[in-house]
Parts: sequence; C-alpha cells; structure tokens
Amino acid sequence: MLSVTEAVARILQGIGPLDVETVALRDALGRVLAEDVISPITLPHWTNSAMDGYAVRGADVLGASEANPIELPVLETIAAGAFATRALGPGQATRIMTGAPLPEGADTVVRVEDTDAGLERVRILKDRDAGKNTRLRGEDLHEGAVALPGGIPIAAAQIGILASIGQASARVHRRPRVAILGSGDELVDIDRFDEVRSGRKIVSSNSYTLDALVRTAGGEPLGFGHAADTLEAMRALLERAVAAGPDLIVTSAGVSVGEFDHTRAALEAMGAEMGFWKVRMRPGAPLGFGMIRGIPWIGLPGNPVSAMVTFELFVRPVVRRMLGHVRLHRRPITVTLEEPVSIGARLTHFLRAIVTPRSDGQMVARLTGPQGSGILTSMSLANALLIVPEEMPQVAAGERLSALLLTEDAGTAEGFAL
Repeated sequence: MLSVTEAVARILQGIGPLDVETVALRDALGRVLAEDVISPITLPHWTNSAMDGYAVRGADVLGASEANPIELPVLETIAAGAFATRALGPGQATRIMTGAPLPEGADTVVRVEDTDAGLERVRILKDRDAGKNTRLRGEDLHEGAVALPGGIPIAAAQIGILASIGQASARVHRRPRVAILGSGDELVDIDRFDEVRSGRKIVSSNSYTLDALVRTAGGEPLGFGHAADTLEAMRALLERAVAAGPDLIVTSAGVSVGEFDHTRAALEAMGAEMGFWKVRMRPGAPLGFGMIRGIPWIGLPGNPVSAMVTFELFVRPVVRRMLGHVRLHRRPITVTLEEPVSIGARLTHFLRAIVTPRSDGQMVARLTGPQGSGILTSMSLANALLIVPEEMPQVAAGERLSALLLTEDAGTAEGFAL
C-alpha cells in the first residue's frame, strides 16, 4: 500500500500542461500563461508626475520652509493627458497633475500640500520633495523586455499589465475537461428528493461536490451521473465518459472490495492499465489510479468527506498541472494543537480542522468535531486538513503538527511533504 506522497508522485508522473489556446483578455483570469509576453512599448512612455503639485528644479527649492518660503513664477498648468508647451528654466515652476509628463528641465514635483497652491506664482513652504515624486520613463517596462514570464497564473495585476501593453488576448493552457461519474443503487438526483424524504434513497451529493471542486481548481466538469450497481451499467457509463474525450476521469464509489463495487472489474474489462488501489491514509484509503485508453483515471471513495479529502490531495494537483501551474499542492503550515488528538489505525490521518492565528502570531488548530467520513458538515466548517502521521497515534494538546490550508488566509510555506 502506497504512502500519500508516493501515490501523489505516481499519479503526477507523465501528467503535463495541456495544449495552448488563445483567449480574450477578460477570459484569461485564473488561467496560466503558456509563454513569455514581450512588451512592445516602454512604460511609462515619459517621465511623469506622481503627485498633484508643482514641477520644479530640486535645487531651486532647497531650504524652503514655512518661515522662509521660496516663491516661483508658474509658467503653465499641465493636466493628465496634456504635455508641456514650455521647458522649465531655473527659478521657475509648472503646475502639474498626477500622471502628466514632466516638462523638460524639471526633476522634482512639490506636492500641492507643501505650497500655497498659487496659479500665477507659487510659494514653496517645504523642501522635503526635492528630487522626488517623479515616475521615470521605463521604470516599469522597457520595449523588448519580458513583461510576464510563461508559467505564471493570471490574476488582476497580470490582467492590468497585459492591457497596458496592448494585449487583447492571452496564450494560456487549455482548461482540463474532467468527467465525473459515480455508482450506487441508493443514489438519486435532487429532482427525486421525495424518495430521499421518505427514507428510501440519498442524494448523489458527490456529483455536485466534485463538480464544484473541479470548477474551483480551474477545470471544466463533465457530469455523467451515476451507474446502477451492476458491472454492465458501470462499464456502459465509463464507455460514455471515455467517448466524450475528457482529459481526466474521476469516479466516486465502487473502488472498495464490496460485492457491488464493480469499478475495478469494469476498468479491467475495458483494458485499462491499473496503477494502484490503496493508499495509507484515512479518510480515503480505497483510492484507485490507472489509465483508460490513454486517459488518466482517479477513483475516489464514495463517502462524501473521503471523496473531498482525496480530491484535494490527488485530483486537484492533476488539474493544476494540466492548467500549467507550478505550485500544485495546498499550502502547509505548522500549527499548535488546542486539544489532544487520537487516531486508531496506523495510517496518515487528514482531520478536518479550524486553524486560527493566536495573539503571539502562532497558528493554532482544533478539530471541527466528529470525524466520520460521512459527516459532510464537518468539511464545511474546516479551513484546513490537520495531518497526523501514522507513527503518532496520540498527540497531546500543545504539540505541533502540519496542516494543509484549504484557503489562502494564512501560511507562507511552499510544497507538499508528509
């Protein structure tokens, strides 16, 4: 039986970024750049003002104070988007707005708060801005320089950079199409909730949860519903999924050793290359991986929490690698336990936890409550997965463990290690 780290490495081996497509700039948010973007222009185009105030020569305002103001004639006013019509000579000032190009001869902008705001003549009341408050030509980008390197995620700042250099589109890795399917005679969709209310069936919540997790990870979910608990039904559903040409197939349930768990037999009948079937972890030990006619398949357990935890550890990194991300895994941090923790089986446990900062800056963790793999509400309360190593069956309050943050609210460490 593989460790979690070994299983992750086995799954990711051979998985790479998907092919490249061009998308409109407004659709590029959250995608990953597939190649370097070269700036066709220099930014800023010209040295400009970082303040509303007065463009002057720094040497002309040295020594200015409220007790001994320096008075200068104002040549003109330059609004943002306008250009100076006169060069600035010694002992002169030009009224200027933020973003407007500096007039020739100026090397300083005195903020308006340090003046009497005069229109024809201005009194400089402080000299603290001498040589300051200018944005130099090219201090952001030079023509021909790499504006953004390939391989980085596109967030709001990257959208702004691409827009500023005239890129109406972006070359990004294609979103992976992830087929989602399950099995179980007990499952129905929400439209048959009357059968749930009467106690005869349960809602196939995994189909909704996994759909949401795929979307959150950046993929495109393809829902195929669930098969009845027969070998023929499971194989037929898998055949439908394969025929749709997804980049990844994810199943839930049917990977254990029960009499009605037919996923393995269906895969073998389809000629799948099987990788592994178990991982030393809880929840989620019955986890499968293989290749179905060239398409990677990951089989998740059917219990709702097990499905979510194994998705986070094994499916999400695959989706992110296909998208072109470099950082594939959740961010681990060190936490101090607020309560004792006990585990039964000698497996690595991933417990649902609430991690919060303490006044001294340390992060503390407590469990969300009962940890049964069917208690989905415990997952909704968690902002982290507390990692309890298999060699630590008893962990006292005050001891330190690692936790995988499910949000980006805290922590700085990179990578994934158990």
